[in-house]
Amino acid sequence: MLAEEVKLKKFIIDSGVVTRADVLAAEKEAENSNSTLADVLVRQGKATADDMRRMQAYVLGIPYVDLRGQKIDAEVLALVPEPIARRHNIVAFRRSEQGVEVAMLDINDLEAIDFVRKKVGVRVLTRLTDRESMKSVLLQYQKSLKAEFGDIIQQEAKAMKVIRGESGDEPASEMDLKKLAEDLPVVRIVDTLLNHAILQGASDIHIEPMENQLLVRYRIDGILHDAMVLPKDTAPGITARVKVLSNLKLDEKRLPQDGRFKIQLDAEKVSFRVSTLPTHFGEKTVMRLLRESSGGYTLESLGFHGYSLETLHQATKQHIGLILVTGPTGSGKTTTLYTMVDILNTPDVNISTVEDPIEYQMPRINQTQIRQDIGLTFAAGLRSLLRQDPDIIMVGEIRDGETASLAINAALTGHLVLSTLHTNSASGAIPRFIDMGAEPFLIVSTVNVVVAQRLVRRLTGAKERYTMTPEELRNLARGVNMDRLLESLIEEKVVPEGTRWEEVPFYKPKPGADSEDGYKGRVGIHEVLKMSTMLRELALKNAPAEQIESQARKEGMFTMLEDGIFKAAMGLTTIEEVYRVVNE
Repeated sequence: MLAEEVKLKKFIIDSGVVTRADVLAAEKEAENSNSTLADVLVRQGKATADDMRRMQAYVLGIPYVDLRGQKIDAEVLALVPEPIARRHNIVAFRRSEQGVEVAMLDINDLEAIDFVRKKVGVRVLTRLTDRESMKSVLLQYQKSLKAEFGDIIQQEAKAMKVIRGESGDEPASEMDLKKLAEDLPVVRIVDTLLNHAILQGASDIHIEPMENQLLVRYRIDGILHDAMVLPKDTAPGITARVKVLSNLKLDEKRLPQDGRFKIQLDAEKVSFRVSTLPTHFGEKTVMRLLRESSGGYTLESLGFHGYSLETLHQATKQHIGLILVTGPTGSGKTTTLYTMVDILNTPDVNISTVEDPIEYQMPRINQTQIRQDIGLTFAAGLRSLLRQDPDIIMVGEIRDGETASLAINAALTGHLVLSTLHTNSASGAIPRFIDMGAEPFLIVSTVNVVVAQRLVRRLTGAKERYTMTPEELRNLARGVNMDRLLESLIEEKVVPEGTRWEEVPFYKPKPGADSEDGYKGRVGIHEVLKMSTMLRELALKNAPAEQIESQARKEGMFTMLEDGIFKAAMGLTTIEEVYRVVNE
């Protein structure tokens, strides 16, 4: 190994990736800490782990492979089971007369190599790869649930029928249902559905009984996708298993029920909010996935930029007033609220929340879960919070006039209040408040900023560039301030100075190994309305939302459509996706 270290050191210096001085300093630290030179350089941030892997591959004479965007044959991929592939970062990607080629992140993982050798029974040829390549290949395991777990369903369905009895009737007693829920095939199927939903980044799981089958669908990036179809016989067992996990009544099938449970997959904790609903063919189950970490978001990573970003940062520096985030269900309102709360979460302030549900657990913040069944409503919780000496209050949602009145009074009495509201636009928040019974003069005294948002699907790296025709640009210009939008694109250096709209690049999705439709993940499009003197005067006159929006645009606000076009020009999404979301 010493000779290899010497070779690696020389190659690193010759490559110019790290300076000689940094290499020598890292070498001393490696000796003192009994580490390798590569480990120290990565730890110090002088080189990335992938840089070091490439260099080590060269020094050791091991081929290096880049598997990003490559489609691996399903039979070859299946040579290494998914749990082994994920745990050891090893995947089979090619089969030839010489043997099976496997890509790894650590070629010293002899246990994984030995496992593959015993399983395939032929020579194993090791190759080094990088993390992005590994991620790309591991994603291919998730493409078909049925292909990987069909054997469980087919082989074990008979066992489930035995538990149900000779007649084939659905088990009625709680004891029978509990026995069914604890049966091994049922447990394995439910665990599989949950794990795959987490790995694919789903936000919801729908388990829908139909006349002759059970349909499982995942909502990924806001779009529902069929995940798999199960035999009708599996429905009672799967529903019972979910009920056991979420502590619901097993023998109650006539009334809707709500519950919650939590699991951990690798290092990620995920809560599932469960809802069951009786339908014609049986109980439908929907589970909302709630990651228990806010993920270290920033306003920039959520898609705020330019005027919107500056306005929000100014709003978070205020000590009193209301910050409202509006939009339909599933538009990312809570994530935006949590991100602002995270920015405000410093040792010198007391932050308290009332939420339904608590979606992310945050340190140093007092979070209260609403419980309607015992009278702990948003209004009751907010009233109690005001006696807890808070500096900043977050109310999960303003649903009624009482909560609206309390939130306004809290803002008037020296608190910064953050909350969400169900309106379609930022300008619609003020009329909505008035409809709830709030006095206009109190609204204009408290509301600082209103954010409206939607989520659009994000393009993958494999995208196709194009420019718009004059006809397409004329259609695009309807209801959009094209001149100001182009100025903003130039100002934020998205396009070079002097660019005309005919030269602005846009993009189309291009399906690849990472995504079947060319999209992966989502980003927000926003409009941020900052209350000004003119807007306050309009609110006092009870002006309609259209008039408020018109004035806000004159003062610098971009609409969600304009922000969406801006992000399409950045290459983050497509024009079609923006119109799909804005027109919903």
